[in-house]
Amino acid sequence: MWHIQVIHGPNLNLLGQREPEVYGRLTLAELDERLQAYAREAGIELHILQSNHEGAIVDAVQQAAGWADGVVINPGAYTHYAYAIRDAIRGVGLPAVEVHLSNVYAREPFRHTSVIAPVCLGQISGFGWHSYQLGLEALIAWLEAKSSSGIR
Repeated sequence: MWHIQVIHGPNLNLLGQREPEVYGRLTLAELDERLQAYAREAGIELHILQSNHEGAIVDAVQQAAGWADGVVINPGAYTHYAYAIRDAIRGVGLPAVEVHLSNVYAREPFRHTSVIAPVCLGQISGFGWHSYQLGLEALIAWLEAKSSSGIR
């Protein structure tokens, strides 16, 4: 069984009410329920955290190194400037996938730059809550490929 840390960054606690034309009407609790349902079907264990605080996200990444096989992270606005989160992901060496609900490349120019993506396996954006599911699927596929090659 794979163990995955899912991290929701700042303002994601406002899902369902903040800019529903961009982020949809699904609440964070509903999103988490969908992710847990997917995890049960896929036979993976998720630990889910939402924080508006960069240090708490850094702590979660560092702590995950002790138990998790990988990380799926939506860094929210921290995507564009949170070098501490980037350094934590790189420093712990866990494979990570960056996800976003909206297509960040179809939005304001400042959203087109991610300091997190270069230390991740990849980035998925623009598919609403499915970005998280796709991120989990990609991470699990990567972990299984690595595991079947005899390297863990």
